[in-house]
Amino acid sequence: MIVVSAIAFLACGAALAAAGWVIGRRFAEASVTAMFDRLMSTGPVRIAVIVIWWWLGWHFLAGQTL
Repeated sequence: MIVVSAIAFLACGAALAAAGWVIGRRFAEASVTAMFDRLMSTGPVRIAVIVIWWWLGWHFLAGQTL
C-alpha cells in the first residue's frame, strides 16, 4: 500500500512539474514566486497555508508523543 501512495505522490509531483514547465513556456511572466505572491495576498489563503504547514509538522516532523 505504501508503494501505491509513493507512486501517486511522485506522479502528482511530476504532473505539477510538467504543468509548471508548460505554463512557463507559454507565459514568460508566469513564475512560481508570482503565483505565491498572488495566492498569499488574501487572508483565508494565508490561514490555510499556516494550517497545512502545522498539520504537516505535527504528523510528519514531530517526534512520537503518544
